[in-house]
Order: sequence, then structure tokens, then C-alpha cells
Amino acid sequence: MSADRLLKALRDEGLTVHEVRDWRSHNRNSQGPWGPVNGVMIHHTASSGTDSSVALCYDGRADLPGPLCHGVIDKKGEIHLVGNGRANHAGMGDNDVLNAVINETELPSDNEADTDGNARFYGFECVNLGDGDDPWPEEQKLAIEKVSAALCRAHDWSEKSVIGHLEWQPGKSDPRGFTMDGMRTRIGERLGAKPEGTDETKLAEYVPFPGADFFRDGRDSEIVTAMGKRLVAEDCDHYQEGPGPEWTDADQESYAAWQRKLGFSGDDADGIPGEVSWDKLRVPQD
Repeated sequence: MSADRLLKALRDEGLTVHEVRDWRSHNRNSQGPWGPVNGVMIHHTASSGTDSSVALCYDGRADLPGPLCHGVIDKKGEIHLVGNGRANHAGMGDNDVLNAVINETELPSDNEADTDGNARFYGFECVNLGDGDDPWPEEQKLAIEKVSAALCRAHDWSEKSVIGHLEWQPGKSDPRGFTMDGMRTRIGERLGAKPEGTDETKLAEYVPFPGADFFRDGRDSEIVTAMGKRLVAEDCDHYQEGPGPEWTDADQESYAAWQRKLGFSGDDADGIPGEVSWDKLRVPQD
């Protein structure tokens, strides 16, 4: 997938996504092939703290250059994209396991390391010490479920295309703290429903996106007031007196704060509503 398509797939699944530095062009493609991609691999970072774990996965180590995955899933369930393309996360693994993932059949025991997994899997590192004692918050496990479902939807895979590092490479233990069979059950149940971000039944209760041109100087509408109230509720409040029905700089500043909260940056956080951010704000109908 392109960077834009990956980002959209994750956000359509209802995830909060942060774009880290130059993640869109950050990869190890010069060192080997990327693709065909056949599945998703879940890891734990064996580290603590969001900022340090994200930095480690972006930069890598002296003996293993970054990116060390495509995204980091923190304890709050937010996603930090650090790479796009080949990443140093899977290493060499069992070709029998790869064939089972491709055919979506029962996984065999991983007893060989004869196949390059970095070319064939998306990798997501989850912030956890991996010692069996560090807890896995439900928000984090839900994000693992959503990330996996988003990629499976994009590629028309089932939950059987999602594996743990411990099921791929002999000697690995990650992710430690929950079972991949249990996680695959959750992913399968999610794949049976529509993505949260595009659920038409839920969105019917809210104001549909009126288009970016609606939000301009001189606009006077109760939709703007309702939007402002939602921004205040989301703690994205730059109003001195508002919100009110007239579109103002305060509305634009407040909406830009909402876009940044969702993980948008640069021109994508200019304060002018777009369809993805608007649908996630869920401005109620009168």
C-alpha cells in the first residue's frame, strides 16, 4: 500500500495515528526486496515509555538500523507510524509458516529460519517489556486488533494472515502476555463488521461532511455552532467567547487542534475540515 492508503486504512478503522518524522520514505528498501507482502506480524518492544520506544523503532540500534517496524502501538492504543517499506522487524523465519499464512491454513511449528520475513510482513511493535509482568491495557490490545483488521481489509485477508513473531522465528517470545490465537479470534470478529470510521449506521446520527468550501469567512450556520461545541468537548478549545454560528479564526484554530489530536500534521492540520476528521468528530444532528 502507498503511505496515504495505509494511513487512511488505519484511521478508517477508528485509530488515532501519529506520523513520525519522515516515515513515508523511511525504509530499508536499498538492502533487499519489499513484497509481495503476505501478512501482519505483531511484536513487543522489550522497552518502556512511548517516546523512547518510538525513537528506538524509528532510529534502530547500532547493530540494526531502523526502521524496526512500520508502526508502534503505545499503551494508550495510539499508533505511531515510523516506516513505509522494508523494515528490520521479522528477520529470517520458517518458510512453512509463510506458506500457511499465504494459504491461510493452520500454522505449523516454526523450526527453521530460511526465509526473509522483512520482505513479506508488515510489522507492529507494541510498547511492553515482554517480561510477562508488564500489563497489556485493553486499549492497547484493541489497537492491535484494529491495526490488524485494517490491513486485512485492505488486502482482503482473513485473521489467519496475522501472526506473532514467536510463531515465525525460532527462539522468539513476542508478543508475551496474550495469546495470538485469542487475538486472531478478536480480529476475525472485527472483520465481520464494518470499520468504525465508515459505519453508515453510526454516521447517520451526525451531520454529514458539508465539504471544505462550506468553512469560509462569512459562513453563518448552526452546523458551525454544533461543531464548536464538539471541539470544546474534545478539549480543542481556542474560543474566547464562542462557539457561535459564524465561522471565525477561533473555529479554524480549534479545528486545527482537533486535526493534530488525530495525528494530522502540516497542511493536513490547517484547520479546514476534511471528510476523515469531520466524520471522527461526529457533530450531532439537530
